[in-house]
Amino acid sequence: MEPDYRSRDGRRSVRQLSWLLFTRGLWLIVLELTVVRCLAFQFNFDYRVTMLLVLWALGWSMIALAALVHLPAPAVAAIGAVMIASHNLLDPVRPPSGSALAAVWSILHRPAVVLATSRHIVFAAYPLIPWIGVTALGYGLGQLYREREKRRTFLFRAGVGLTAAFVVLRWLDVYGDPVPWSAQVDQLRTVLSFLNTTKYPPSLLFLLMTLGPAALFLWAVDGRTPRLLRPALVFGRVPFFYFVAHLVVIHLVATLVCYVRYGDAHWMFESPRLDLYPITPPPGWGYSLSIVYLVWASVVATLYPVCRWYAALKQRRADWWLSYL
Repeated sequence: MEPDYRSRDGRRSVRQLSWLLFTRGLWLIVLELTVVRCLAFQFNFDYRVTMLLVLWALGWSMIALAALVHLPAPAVAAIGAVMIASHNLLDPVRPPSGSALAAVWSILHRPAVVLATSRHIVFAAYPLIPWIGVTALGYGLGQLYREREKRRTFLFRAGVGLTAAFVVLRWLDVYGDPVPWSAQVDQLRTVLSFLNTTKYPPSLLFLLMTLGPAALFLWAVDGRTPRLLRPALVFGRVPFFYFVAHLVVIHLVATLVCYVRYGDAHWMFESPRLDLYPITPPPGWGYSLSIVYLVWASVVATLYPVCRWYAALKQRRADWWLSYL
């Protein structure tokens, strides 16, 4: 149970916030390696292949933020901005393959195998440096949400500035992404090449082209969420719950489809090699993009009432453990 360091106005003290971030970060890492890996992605306890994914990166980002929050909020935001802007300078660094330094570098900056033996392989898919930077920047932004006008001004200027910076840097093609864009056979493909930035790890340009429009979106809906988007608020109140639940539902649906289509579903429980993670695709497996979108919409609609119930539960109760779910 987390200690009570709340001030008289009900806000968490720095000490309490740091403790919450640290323990929640550890919790996410544990869940990534147990519940999410075995019960959501894999439906097995075969640790021959392990991927370090979203919750791994979020967990370590929270742990890093637990230390950073002891600094002034502007300093935390500045550290995050520097990490985001400069981490592509590290792209040329390539430690000797198979060395301990290479494993650490895979966790910090470049997706790669962290551990490989005759029986086990561990792959880090979400490098930590840029995501810690995004987390630190988000913490600094959060401080602006106490003053509406100041927040709106910042969101608009930041959104325009980040988006413009993406266009200029991408056009110049001199820094910010390891993969250059190029003219294609038609305008549409050229635009797609221009937008095709690197997510693993998230390059500076990828973050500019996503965080910039996101800031403008927050500015546009600030204080007046359109009716059409209000259902999304339900998922936003319980993001972790939805994340784990949707993985389980998708895997269950895939298993059911396998039984209907093939009369068996052993593929949904097998992942003996890295290229077969998280499942071994059955013969002829795969569906059109329209079917994929239909499944996605169906899963979201199915989980909406469950998430609404859980969001209401969290609003009614103040049990400390609910902040970890």
